[in-house]
Amino acid sequence: EIVAEMKGSALKGWEYEPIFPYYAAKKAEGAFRVLNDDYVTTDDGTGLVHIAPAYGEDDFRVCKEAGMNAIVDPLDASAAFGPEIPEYQGRFCKDCDKDIIKRLKAEGKLVHQSTIVHAYPYCDRTDTPLIYRAIDAWYVKVEDLHDQLVANNETVHWTPAYVGEKRFGNWLKDARDWNISRNRFWGSCIPVWVNDADPTDMICVGSIAELEALSGVKATDLHKHYVDKIVIKKDGKTYHRTPEVLDCWFESGSMPYAQQHYMGGADGKPDAESFRDFFPADFIAEGLDQTRGWFYTLMLLGTMLFGESPYRNVVVNGLVLAEDGKKMSKRLKNYPDPNLMLDTYGADAIRLYMIYSPVVRAENLKFSENGVKQILRDLLIPWWNAYAFFVTYANVDGFADAEVVYPESANVLDRWIVSSMETLIADVTAAMDAYDLQRAVRPFVKFVEDLTNWYIRRSRRRFWKSTNDTDKLSAYRTLRYVLVQLAKVAAPFTPFIAEEIYRNLKGKSDPDSVHLCDFPTANAAARDLALEKRMADVQTVVELGRRLRADNDLKVRQPLAALKLAGGDVHGLEALIEDELNVKRVEFIADETALCDVTYKANFKTLGKKCGPKMKAVAAGIAALKSFGGAATVEGVPLTEEDVIVTRKPKAGLVVASAGPVVVGLETALTPELVAEGLAREFVSHAQSMRKEANFEVTQRIALAVEADADLRAALEAHADYVKNETLAVELAFGPVEAPALNLNGHAAKIALKPVANA
Repeated sequence: EIVAEMKGSALKGWEYEPIFPYYAAKKAEGAFRVLNDDYVTTDDGTGLVHIAPAYGEDDFRVCKEAGMNAIVDPLDASAAFGPEIPEYQGRFCKDCDKDIIKRLKAEGKLVHQSTIVHAYPYCDRTDTPLIYRAIDAWYVKVEDLHDQLVANNETVHWTPAYVGEKRFGNWLKDARDWNISRNRFWGSCIPVWVNDADPTDMICVGSIAELEALSGVKATDLHKHYVDKIVIKKDGKTYHRTPEVLDCWFESGSMPYAQQHYMGGADGKPDAESFRDFFPADFIAEGLDQTRGWFYTLMLLGTMLFGESPYRNVVVNGLVLAEDGKKMSKRLKNYPDPNLMLDTYGADAIRLYMIYSPVVRAENLKFSENGVKQILRDLLIPWWNAYAFFVTYANVDGFADAEVVYPESANVLDRWIVSSMETLIADVTAAMDAYDLQRAVRPFVKFVEDLTNWYIRRSRRRFWKSTNDTDKLSAYRTLRYVLVQLAKVAAPFTPFIAEEIYRNLKGKSDPDSVHLCDFPTANAAARDLALEKRMADVQTVVELGRRLRADNDLKVRQPLAALKLAGGDVHGLEALIEDELNVKRVEFIADETALCDVTYKANFKTLGKKCGPKMKAVAAGIAALKSFGGAATVEGVPLTEEDVIVTRKPKAGLVVASAGPVVVGLETALTPELVAEGLAREFVSHAQSMRKEANFEVTQRIALAVEADADLRAALEAHADYVKNETLAVELAFGPVEAPALNLNGHAAKIALKPVANA
């Protein structure tokens, strides 16, 4: 029967008859009446919710806001009913559910019964249900400190910044009073003794000496089971310690004061001068979850005790998860064996993988063994190979400078790699000063790539040549200097490989360990940023040239007549391009239109939102462009590289590629002379492979015997000096050879080689 319809707000304050008679006397204190709150919704159920303020946070809050003090708790410490509920006394509350339902049915009070599934807290260790229960506790007043907490947080440098500004800052603005007590055995005892007769009369004990003076008892053990026996009698009153222990987060937040034993001065007084050597901390580091844990309690206690933040910088890391995105679990065994990972890849690879990942910027990392492999492949192995290259040739040539000498070299590659080294030091230092670990390690990959695949590869002949001239000595000194400096700057990130390399290459007067060295300081005088930019342009040109060869089936060992270049600054470095791309000359072109016909077209996908009704006019303006360097303004609309589709149609006899403002064209026509040189280079490649298969030392001299057709023989005779120099051959003889037949660019050949005594 529907008696009436009304809004829930109209029911506020109505009294009702309780289902059970227990606590009937509490009605006079405000129990058994209707309250309103917006946490109750009509999405599920009736919109009417029974609340029990002793067993729910929202329940407790609503009753407290309504001024209702009738908070009852019929359960004991083991969640069994007490004497207030005699029918179920001594029984675990959840075990009584069925009996209570039967009783409601029997008394005609049950309207509906069903089973629902909902989230419920369980103990992580025992997998048993937990009871959410209000208990008396000790609190620290926090809500009056919001403004000061926020102000102190603004003095802290956070990495990443958003954690401090948003997540932590917002938490501080709404921080609630802090419950610092726990009803456990283990923990630091709350040092408060309470008057047996008057619980508002308390003594807070500040030291062991004070406790001994007040109690007359020698305090030899500060654990709960001992301290609880110490009784203080003062002015005819008896005091016992409150039974709770401190929340462990209170202890964590007290770390700065415990670390230096703040009360460790003379007569148990604060040693403020010594303490200030370590407070505030320069930086701390912990996980993202500590915004409500350690970061928070440190800030609270620092603000309350000293009015300032206890730390200046914070590095926040995320969580390392299993590769499937789940939490790593011993039970699930969803992660690789750490010991096996260390044995297989080494600690440095794992360490660098972590630092190079987003986990050092408060983001989660799905740990991947392939990621560790990639760090090993892209950085550590090439770095070690560079070191091995130096050691191999230094031992062969007897290079033995007593000290690591700063290289004063005229060679452009030496000056470039030293400048790049100084730039690396500057970049890493700037990132470390900003506590940005991921940014600090990012430049290493590019530097090691430049060191191994550009500097060493381009300098190999300087190490190979037999004469120990000034240029060769400069190469050794440069590579040694760079490897030692690299070990120093990388030591905080890869301590083991850095130590191994440093200890073998260091000078006699240098510290015994890389970890005893000062972190290197960038030498501004050694930096040549213009040279670094020019070399970067050279590398861009070379990359484009390689792509053109691959895309157009132009064999790498086949020389080409010319590379034509528009854009970029490679002046003075043309020889590097010529040698890398196997071209006879580099020609500079003022405008790319000499290389190709260029058309510009609007990218409607990216320009649609930018242009709106101007789209037609902008498209026409783009089509009319004479040039486009990646940025322009047409009809008042700023354009980026993605807004313009550039099409290049190469001129006859050329293949063309571009990257930004750099446009490269290769001449594809081959003369007989170019073809012959290509054959000689192809021959050298096969001979080098045969040397390697024979396991010859890199310095082993050989004799070459060749059986070849007329064209191939003519090519080898024309380039005999080149062939012998490249293969370390002291003799190149022609005639019948007992060896497998080869096909060199369509020419039949047989090759035999044998070692000869080195001169």
